[in-house]
Amino acid sequence: MQTVSLGIIGCGAISSVYFRNTPLFKGLRIAACADIKAEAAAKQAQAFGAPALAVDDLIASPEIDIVVNLTVPNAHYEVSMAALKANKHVFTEKPLAARAALGRRLVEAAKKRGLAIGSAPDTFLGAAGRRARTLIDAGAIGRPVTGTAFVLGHGMEHWHPNPEFFYKPGGGPVLDLGPYYITALINLLGPIARVQALTSIGEAERLVTAAGPHQGEAIKVETPTTALALLEFASGAHIVAGMSWDVWRHSAAPIEIHGTEGSLRLPDPNFFGGAVEISKRGGDWVAHDTSADPFGALNQPAAEPKVANYRVLGVADLAAAIREKRPARAGGDLALHALEAMEAILRAGAERRAIRLPPADIRPAVLPEEEAFALLA
Repeated sequence: MQTVSLGIIGCGAISSVYFRNTPLFKGLRIAACADIKAEAAAKQAQAFGAPALAVDDLIASPEIDIVVNLTVPNAHYEVSMAALKANKHVFTEKPLAARAALGRRLVEAAKKRGLAIGSAPDTFLGAAGRRARTLIDAGAIGRPVTGTAFVLGHGMEHWHPNPEFFYKPGGGPVLDLGPYYITALINLLGPIARVQALTSIGEAERLVTAAGPHQGEAIKVETPTTALALLEFASGAHIVAGMSWDVWRHSAAPIEIHGTEGSLRLPDPNFFGGAVEISKRGGDWVAHDTSADPFGALNQPAAEPKVANYRVLGVADLAAAIREKRPARAGGDLALHALEAMEAILRAGAERRAIRLPPADIRPAVLPEEEAFALLA
């Protein structure tokens, strides 16, 4: 197998897991890294042994096959488009772009140039997401009718060293954490047809308490920090989704799907593993352990609680898709539809009306277990 060379642009907090996880996958190597702040790239270059380049030099380098765009959301479009214009394939952190119109331009540019573009989240390809998909497709809960999805907490300023961008347009819980939940739901239920929502800003300012150079600074909040949405899927299922950074404590399950024959409960879709639980016609919850499945084993022991974190799985599938001349599972069309849904949530909240999404046929292909294993080094 020919080795695919990755160039990482954006050497902030999320980049370490990409550096750490790339050797887990067959035929991938990080050839270079770059950041608008040269010292950030130099730090990761020293830590992980990949040469640091200027951003423009990395994009232009003939050695780079796939640009992995880990910049802040408002820079996603500019960096990804520059990479596509340099005839590089692209995998970007979520969201695909800060606005759906920009995401659409990226997808169209990639198709026009015969290039592949993919986007996080790839967590739905993990052990829990694949097990839940298998159960849904096998009719284990009958026809999905309704459900809930909740990602609730109290923001980023207590742990992130530079959290200001989370509270500006392009950030907020809908666009930052929503992609994990919206993408997981699309994987299970198919495309979203229409959304309604209410949105609000809980606090006009946030105080940075995380240790670092911005500790003690106030952030003006310019994007909703709470959104309560009603998602209508083309399949007919209706899901209530809540995304908030105004919640101190809660007991809501991350995702529950209720069907004509039973109920399904999923773990946090921010990660790749965890138990998938099923209840048949009101019976007790029965847990399906996924720790022995590909991408289900706990591999981040320093985290509390311990989690399965296999970010780069989407990059590996993108590289395989390029070789096999097929669509990537965490591909641009899926990411664009998720972005359109999240943008519609924010618009519906601002305009107090239902928003209909463009028709889409984007439910990703199943990742079979043997194919998942084959991606591992």
